[in-house]
Amino acid sequence: MDGENNNIMYQVSFMPSGRQVEVAAGVSLIKAAHLAGVHINASCGGSGVCGKCRVILESGTLEGGKSEKLTDAEYKEGYRQACLATVATNATIRVTAESELGAGSMSTEVPIRHQARMHVFNIDALKKEGVFAPPIEKRVLHLPEPTQEDNKADAGRIIQGLKKEYDERGMITTLPLLKKMRSALRENDFVVTVTLSRAVSKEGKTHIVNIEPGDVSHRNYGLAFDIGTTTVHGILIDHQTGKLLSRKSDYNAQISYGEDVISRIIHAEKPKGLQLMHELVINTINGLITKLLLKTDIRRNEIFSITLSGNTTMTHLLLSLEPHNIRRAPYVPVSTFFPPIRARDVGLELPLRAVALVYPSISSYVGGDIVAGVMGSGMYRTEKLTLYVDIGTNAEIVIGNRDWLVCAACSAGPAFEGGGITHGMRAAAGAIEDFSLNPATYEPMNITIGHKPPIGICGSGLLVVIATLFEYGAIDRRGKFNRKLETPRIREGQSGYEYVLTWKEEAGGDSDIVINEVDIENFTRAKGAIYAGCKTLVEGVGLQVTDLEQIILAGAFGSYIDLDSAMTVGLLPEIAPEKILYVGNGSLLGSWMSEMSNHIRRDVVQVVRKMTSFELSEVTDFKDQYIASLFLPHTDLSLFPATSARLTKTD
Repeated sequence: MDGENNNIMYQVSFMPSGRQVEVAAGVSLIKAAHLAGVHINASCGGSGVCGKCRVILESGTLEGGKSEKLTDAEYKEGYRQACLATVATNATIRVTAESELGAGSMSTEVPIRHQARMHVFNIDALKKEGVFAPPIEKRVLHLPEPTQEDNKADAGRIIQGLKKEYDERGMITTLPLLKKMRSALRENDFVVTVTLSRAVSKEGKTHIVNIEPGDVSHRNYGLAFDIGTTTVHGILIDHQTGKLLSRKSDYNAQISYGEDVISRIIHAEKPKGLQLMHELVINTINGLITKLLLKTDIRRNEIFSITLSGNTTMTHLLLSLEPHNIRRAPYVPVSTFFPPIRARDVGLELPLRAVALVYPSISSYVGGDIVAGVMGSGMYRTEKLTLYVDIGTNAEIVIGNRDWLVCAACSAGPAFEGGGITHGMRAAAGAIEDFSLNPATYEPMNITIGHKPPIGICGSGLLVVIATLFEYGAIDRRGKFNRKLETPRIREGQSGYEYVLTWKEEAGGDSDIVINEVDIENFTRAKGAIYAGCKTLVEGVGLQVTDLEQIILAGAFGSYIDLDSAMTVGLLPEIAPEKILYVGNGSLLGSWMSEMSNHIRRDVVQVVRKMTSFELSEVTDFKDQYIASLFLPHTDLSLFPATSARLTKTD
């Protein structure tokens, strides 16, 4: 219990938010921050090795908090690692810009420069194809009042009306609905609106889930969610029109217990850990539902359907399923398919009869978020040979078309989300997101999110920085700096040679912002894993990269990838830019589509059964492909002819 003494309580104040919390002596500062609702980066899950959780002690006393990540001078100035420090007195803590989570990192909107190649979810196309059929429908009935000659029971009158006016058959009702039928029918002269919940399978029964007096058939709403490891995204949808009414995002509250799925699984294995992980994500979703409804006139009891997608671990934690064996060979989840669930049974604050549908997974590391992306992108319906890539800490890859689909996952590491990079950070205000170089002086031009002073480098910025340094000869194909260049920007640092992106005087933090050879090596490993995964999967089905007719990029990082940079460093196969599409948040897009169409929900089952999963670690060729990819752009330059031609011109 963090060595706490429950007899002594102290107040900890966190600045600049001003939030306060009272905790026992001995409680870790990272736990106190969590209790106060203050997010502090904890990339390593609180094990003390990443150094991203450093804060400043402004007053009071903390025990510990020193590691090799902090210099003696920094410690004297008040810097502490929150995961290693424990509360010893009342204290005031300042969360540094590097440690706090900025709202900018929650966006998965495709940037303006990519929107010309954006895959758009087209409601009108669904309607034209005759597959716009939401799982929740409302039917208004104008029923005859009972007479001596027509004295059917109220329930029979409603069921007969549904059959006569809409050819609805085989209705199932419940005792709570029977209790409200009499008053509902008579409140508005036997004009009622009946809410029907359609079964996913054609053989399933249709349930009557609500009865309301009068004609309120136009008020029919649903929810779609993407449960990300870092961020949870939700949208509110009008089932009548298919339109998106509001969109909200928030950090997954589980993030205080580690930024990756393995950290979450480890915590779930502790006593009461699974319950905590479940409650944290459910509380996040419930909070977002409240925010989605806040600026509308929609009531919570008007929502009867929610579709959710997430990776396999997030889905297990959502449903309180033990994820323990997901991280242990032979990597077996509890289930990959999930039945329709009453939303309240998992803690969602929705009406009693609201149904939650959860996207199925393929394996332990290819989850429902990828299945949803395949559905949302439409690749399962196209004749084009398509490569779908969702890039994050893990890269999920799918290749195929409407006839066949093959998938795999590979661990890219946290580099694309700022992890393992000296000044890496998420895409928040002050993060360098774009970069250019003066080829004569090697002086940089940094563009940051929000046009704030630089405090770090986000994933998309890291890609552009390395590609630009490589293209202009500042680093070689091994990722080593050219020490012969006459520029003070390239110098020897604590982790080998480095390039100074921003001097301390111009930065938003208290040090120079640099990128060093260790950072470049970590990036190269990440990009090498993704390219090797793509190439191994493509060749594993007897094809070549040149056979690809389309690449679809998804995810927060995937949405912001600069294509020239991605091909320059060998992150993506080199193909014509017009063959590349962006889908933004593919997981959320797939949930939205399923919330609009029972036909698509049925397709999901067929798509999952069609998808063959490759375990890349068991494919001999993957290791060879990976090693070959640990150069910029690759050991085989013939795979990147355009990049090779540009490099020849600059030599």
